[in-house]
Amino acid sequence: MCQKGVNPDQVRLMIGQADDTIAMAQQWLEQIHHLADHADLAEASAHVAQASVLLGEARAKLDDAVSEVEGTGESEGASVELV
Repeated sequence: MCQKGVNPDQVRLMIGQADDTIAMAQQWLEQIHHLADHADLAEASAHVAQASVLLGEARAKLDDAVSEVEGTGESEGASVELV
């Protein structure tokens, strides 16, 4: 069903695709982190680890977005009125 010209199923699919892409990048960063750590590149390893954490936070935000699209989110102040 479309709401305001937007198909919620399509939005969920697109968010899922973005999440999959970020998950793959996060896995790569974790591998790079371990390689840098084993090579005694402490600063590079720390920065890559921080980037991986930020991608994890981004994925959590995408989960929140999917919840909102599905209507299961905890939005405050949102209401639906029959006019």
